[in-house]
Amino acid sequence: MQYNFDQEIDRHQTFSTQWDYTEDRFGRNDILPFSISDTDFPVSDEIIAALKKRMAHPIFGYTRWNHQAYKGSIKSWFERDPEVTVAEDWLVYSPSVVYTIGVLIRLMSNPDDVVATFTPMYDAFFNTITANHRQLATIPIQGADQDNDISWEIMASVLADEKTKILLLTNPHNPTGHLFSEAELKRIVALCQEHHVFIISDDIHRDIIIGEQSYVPITKITTDNVALCCSNTKTFNTPGLIGAYAMIPDQQLREQYLQTLKQKDALSSASIFGVESTIASYTGSANYVTELNSYLKENYQILANFLAQELPELEFKIPDATYLAWINVSKLNLSSDELQAKLVNIGQVGIMAGSVYGDSRYIRMNIGCPKSKLIEGLRRMKVALRS
Repeated sequence: MQYNFDQEIDRHQTFSTQWDYTEDRFGRNDILPFSISDTDFPVSDEIIAALKKRMAHPIFGYTRWNHQAYKGSIKSWFERDPEVTVAEDWLVYSPSVVYTIGVLIRLMSNPDDVVATFTPMYDAFFNTITANHRQLATIPIQGADQDNDISWEIMASVLADEKTKILLLTNPHNPTGHLFSEAELKRIVALCQEHHVFIISDDIHRDIIIGEQSYVPITKITTDNVALCCSNTKTFNTPGLIGAYAMIPDQQLREQYLQTLKQKDALSSASIFGVESTIASYTGSANYVTELNSYLKENYQILANFLAQELPELEFKIPDATYLAWINVSKLNLSSDELQAKLVNIGQVGIMAGSVYGDSRYIRMNIGCPKSKLIEGLRRMKVALRS
């Protein structure tokens, strides 16, 4: 193994959202956090080398992204799957995936139009939709413990509504960890095309694959009425370096997006470290992803074994993807607030309430951490629930 993911790295006093600002989410600063979706792992050797090389140059001026080194690295990363083709012309820079989603929502719909999404859903989507004066329509999806059941009838009904203009998809899905199969994506695309609904697919967790199923980008199914938003930041633990990208096959929409990025929002100059980290990760760090996923599988197995043996009333099944464990706590017969009070004030452990994502029957635990931290977190969870 090239990487030691067991290494414990103290992240306190680094302005870490997960570690230094636990009081913001959990009301106290003396807890062990499993919350924000970054990991406690060091980045790849190739990223470190690239950043050190760039830092040796003493000027950090305005930086461009529209060049082959950047866009070619993204293209080659996706095209490791020989059945996938990406045109460099599709690719545009973004400071973040959620920024891209917000821009596309405004470009592809009008105020009071409906944006549909699977629920539970990534919590940032709530504000991105409502703050842009769009209505939210929900399509239920179940966790892995309930076989990721999708309410296709509800989906068809929601998309048939003439006010529904956009389907906001996450693939792999956050928080359930469901990786949409090619057959499911084809069914989704067919429904959206039938009802003239634009698809925005957030694929930021695309590389964290736990099961045997392969990731399929939506652009493999169609290049019409679709945009794919992504970043290297979740996989390689670099969100603090800032940077994302999108694939927008439609030229007119792409030009509208770039006009917003450059002229309306003045964000066309990229983070030099975000650009360098993307190139380094996508051109030389494939081994990091292989070892990371292997380590995460072991963590998931530790979690599954512990819950089965020590807390069998909690229902859990290892998901297809992501490092976010979606744990069914409904059999505890506790309200979300009661459960959080036990976890935080008795166990001193910070795990996100499922109500944040739209389903209070669950909690979401980030297992992207050394095994020692995970085991201690589980011990604290048991203390809290057995008190």
